[in-house]
Amino acid sequence: MRAQRFESLDGPESLRAADLPLPESGGQLLIDVVAAGVSFPDVLMSRGLYQMKPPVPFVPGVEVAGTVREAPAGSGFAAGDRVMAVTMLGGFAEVAVAPPGMTCRLPEQFSFEQGAGFILNYHTAHFALSKRAAVEAGEIVVVHGAAGGVGTAAIQVARSLGAEVVAVTSSAEKAEVARRAGATSVVDSGGDWPAELRSLGGGRGADVILDPVGGDRFDESLRCLAPGGKLLVVGFTEGRIPSVAANRLLLRNISVVGVAWGAWLGGDPGLFTATAAALEPMIESGGVAPLIGTSFPLDDAVSALRIIDERRATGKVIITV
Repeated sequence: MRAQRFESLDGPESLRAADLPLPESGGQLLIDVVAAGVSFPDVLMSRGLYQMKPPVPFVPGVEVAGTVREAPAGSGFAAGDRVMAVTMLGGFAEVAVAPPGMTCRLPEQFSFEQGAGFILNYHTAHFALSKRAAVEAGEIVVVHGAAGGVGTAAIQVARSLGAEVVAVTSSAEKAEVARRAGATSVVDSGGDWPAELRSLGGGRGADVILDPVGGDRFDESLRCLAPGGKLLVVGFTEGRIPSVAANRLLLRNISVVGVAWGAWLGGDPGLFTATAAALEPMIESGGVAPLIGTSFPLDDAVSALRIIDERRATGKVIITV
């Protein structure tokens, strides 16, 4: 089968085309891949910087959509089923392996490309906003990196929970993507965005801020929270991992909340099914639907990684097989 794999840990450019044998199912699902999602963890793995460090060579690709080629008895799936799944590895290939417990049927409303861009981002967004922050209707939610895959998912999930959503973006193009995702308003990160966020809610600030950026963005965001507000730590695309003086949390009654969906899932396997069930009515209502930004063929998967590495991505980046 055709695949793309990392031959070394020198970044996206170390990705190479390979002709590999079909993977063994090992009692899991074999999926004929139609589309694969491209995510920041793929870029981190290309440099050996992700918490999971597979030995090289390895095929990246954390999520896919396609049709079931082979399913074990009792899995709830059958050959020919249209599905979307978390693979964690192996998605950049014509055939991938996925556990049944991390696989969902592809909603009728979704294309394969949308399915490939759904699980990782939308389950993370729902876990962050619903379980970790307990967002309530009427609250003000700010989303940094709002034009990316996680950002657009967070906008849609927050709106579906009844929140007012303020998107922070770095360009007019990205602002338009955030508006398409459903943001109530958009703030330019090149301006005095901290002052704009502090003015929210009549000068109270934001109830919840979702931050996949880290670095200086995190530092300033702490000052933009309303009393009792929560800053959700989703990632550090800026590169610097920030720290916080605990007295600031004490004096302002604010919280910094970690969001590691995969780590929580490891200790709570029921989370996947519960989140899928919570997202289902949002899908049916049209409240959540992945915005596909750029699509690349499998043979040009390196360009898909590069656009994320250079922080030029809007919406979800997809590879078609």
